[in-house]
Parts: sequence; C-alpha cells; structure tokens
Amino acid sequence: MWMKKENNPNTFVDTAKRKYTSFGTKVVLTTCLGLGITAGTVQADEDEQQIPTVYHVYVDGEHIGTVENKNIVDEAIQQQINKVEQKHKGMELVVGEEVSYVPEKMYRASFDNKDVLKDIKEEINIQADATAVVVDGEVVGYAQSKEVAEAAVTKLKAKYLPKKAAAKLKEDSNYFDTKDVELEDSTIKDVKLSAKVSYSDEEVKPSNVLTADELVQVMEKGTLEEKKHTVKDGEVLGEIASQYNLSTQELLDLNKGLDEGSVLDIGQEINVTEYNSFLDVVVTEEKKEESTIEYETEVKKSEKLYKGDEEVRQEGKDGKKETEYQITKKNGNVINEEVLHEEVTEKPQKEIIVKGTKVVPSRGTGSLNWPAAGGTITSKQGQRWGAYHKGIDIAGVSNRTISAADNGTVVSAGYDGGYGNKVVINHNNGLKTVYAHMSSIKVNAGQTVEKGQPIGIMGSTGDSTGVHLHFEVYKNGSLQNPLNYVR
Repeated sequence: MWMKKENNPNTFVDTAKRKYTSFGTKVVLTTCLGLGITAGTVQADEDEQQIPTVYHVYVDGEHIGTVENKNIVDEAIQQQINKVEQKHKGMELVVGEEVSYVPEKMYRASFDNKDVLKDIKEEINIQADATAVVVDGEVVGYAQSKEVAEAAVTKLKAKYLPKKAAAKLKEDSNYFDTKDVELEDSTIKDVKLSAKVSYSDEEVKPSNVLTADELVQVMEKGTLEEKKHTVKDGEVLGEIASQYNLSTQELLDLNKGLDEGSVLDIGQEINVTEYNSFLDVVVTEEKKEESTIEYETEVKKSEKLYKGDEEVRQEGKDGKKETEYQITKKNGNVINEEVLHEEVTEKPQKEIIVKGTKVVPSRGTGSLNWPAAGGTITSKQGQRWGAYHKGIDIAGVSNRTISAADNGTVVSAGYDGGYGNKVVINHNNGLKTVYAHMSSIKVNAGQTVEKGQPIGIMGSTGDSTGVHLHFEVYKNGSLQNPLNYVR
C-alpha cells in the first residue's frame, strides 16, 4: 500500500518512493465437515488457487472501489509521480494520501477498474519532501532540503557584507560566532538576524518549493511578486503613494529611478509593493577614522594699527584626531553609531588676527611733509616746454614709496590721462595735494589717510619722461607753489 510517513511505525515505508504491503487474504470457501480427510483438504487447496482474487482499494481508509489487479493502481500512481517529476526534477516526491489494498478471493469476481483509476487520479496528491524555513514560529517558505534552506539564510546575510566578510561566511556559516573579519578600513564584528530561524520537515506541493534566491527574496521582502500601478493621465507621485498607503518617500525608495521632480508618463508602471520583511540582517562594525580638527580664530585689537587694517599675528593650523566607532547597520543602512574611543593625535594651532583701532584724523595739521623718500627736485613749477608746469617733480629717491603730505581724505585714486596713476587728497583745512605718475596706488577714494602714510609707488605712468613724482598743492581751490609748503 502507499503509506504516509507519519503512519504506524510497523508499516514499511521507503523514504524515496512510497511502497505498499497488503492485508491478509479473505478466502470464501465451503467448510469441510469431515476432519482428518487428507484428500478433501488437498482438493480444497487446489480449488482455492483457482478462485480469482480482487483488490479493494482504500484512500486514507475510505473505500473507493475494487480492481482486478492492484498493479494497475500502482502504475497509475507512478505515472502521476513521473508527470510531476518532469516539472520538478531532483525533488523527493511522495504520495500525500495513504493508499491500501484488501485482497479477496471471489467465485464471481466483481471490479470497476476504470472508476477506481478515475478516483485515484482525483484523490491522490503528489507532494514533495521539503524543509520549511520557520521564522519566530511562522513558516515563510519551503526549500528542497535543509542544505538549500541554510544556504539561503547565509546568502541573505552575505548580501549586506563586504566581499571578504561574505566569503568567510559562505565558508563557515558560524564564522562570526568566534571570529572577526579585518577589512581595509574597518572590522566586521558580528552578523545576526533579527529573528530566530529554525527548520522542519514538511510535505508540500512541489510548486511551493523555492530556490535559494527565491527564499532570500521572500525573507527579505515578504513576497515574490511586486505590485505595479499603471500611471493614468494627470496622476502625480503623492497621489499614487496615498492610494497604496505609502508616503512619497517610501514610493521613491521603491523606484530608484524616480525623484520628486520626475515627470510621469501615461502607461508608466510604478512599483507600489509594500514590503514587510520577515528577517533583517544586523551587522556590527568597528571603524577607525582620522578627521580634521579645525583651528579656531582669535581676534585681538591694537591701537598701533589704523582702524580697518589688520594683520595675522599667528597662522592657524588644523589638528587631527582618531575616532573609533561602533556602527550598527540594518539591511545596509546605519541605525546607530557610537563613539568607543577618541584621541587627539595633533593639536590645532590657533589663528591670531590683530585688528587696528587707531582712528586717523581727517583734518590736516596745516604743515605738509615731503611726500617722497628723499630725492631731489628735477623740475620746478612754472613755464616749461611752452606750457605751464603746475607742480614740482621729485626723483632720485632712496625708495619709491609715496606718502601723504598731511592728514586728509582721499578724493580720487585712479588713472587720469596725462597724470597717469593719480591720487588727490583733501586735507579738510583748505589745502589739497595731488600725486601723479605713480606705478601703483595703495589707497581708495573716501579713505582717511594719516600724515606720512604710504599711498602709492613712484612710477612713470601717463605723460612722463622717467620715474618721478609730480606733486601739486592747492589752497581754497587756487594753485600754490609747493615749495612754499615743503622743502
């Protein structure tokens, strides 16, 4: 008989294919009244052998009919097994129901082979020996064997590990129970699952048996099939998300090619599957990281510098520190980061900036200083080359710095035709001075300058025959002879 594995232990069962035995033969004979009659007994045995045998067929204890030969039932069952085997190669297939036979000898044999075979086809279910993957007491899927189930769990863990750590796990599924994996910039300390996983032997439909990859997807996402939404005219992401109880961000996470600004096309398919994972992979990692400690800036004030001027007294320099973190990741995403140890390896150096507070008086003293660093007068005020020379020319200096003749406010500073680079200072006491032909200018219009403060460098810009300073003096708007004010 074809037996279930869970039947009476006295029943013989082959774990590869279900075998069968038969109950004792029921014999219908005429009782011999005479005892000890040897010839009568022999004749009875011969008569019994000539009586045809039929087989009553039972499925899970229920009589479904009678056949003339139990082999036709066995062959029908085997054909069903072979048919399923073609679609599900490599599986250990079994009959889900208990099929048994009761033989009976009948003088007038009565059987219904065709009806029995029809019922057998309808009643019998071919199932596969499988290993159930059980997460916290709930079956989440079936594998062909425990080895395949364990390989799927290992594959799920490895998915969220760097290559080196994943290779160690595949070699030994218990590797992280006692060892760590040193990587280039971190150490993998532990890999765990969010729930308890166990295995049990089951008999299921062959179509319910999953590959290792399919099991990984089911454990990770809770489903093998993704639900799709086809975009209709006028629909936007937020509207679609609300239809499926998703946030817009959750919808974007499900569709990596989309962002909030994406324009949807009519007919476009959007993944709206709400994943509910059975298992999460939790990885603990320790990492050392060197980072920069930015230097601080200290500002000091000084009366020795003019207001608006500043100088760097000490250059700033960044420091360095080494921090050891413990990082916990769930399915590849950081869920916790804890500082285990921190050490400053190089202290930062403070930047010190000195800013001036000295206020320059904008009113002149009335006494003008010589505007150059020494030198001689090469041309005085008066008629020269058929024109009137408005100022004096100074050359032959020890250095080419040009200084303000007195306190005042810069009226203009820039290029002015024949004057070249020119600065005009109003001393706010009726006097005004002009400095021309400079190679460069160091002040700006509107700036207050102090007597003796550098305002530019002597040069030969504009209408000039050589390096020199052209210097003019005005009083209340009238041109003056500079030599009446400077010597």
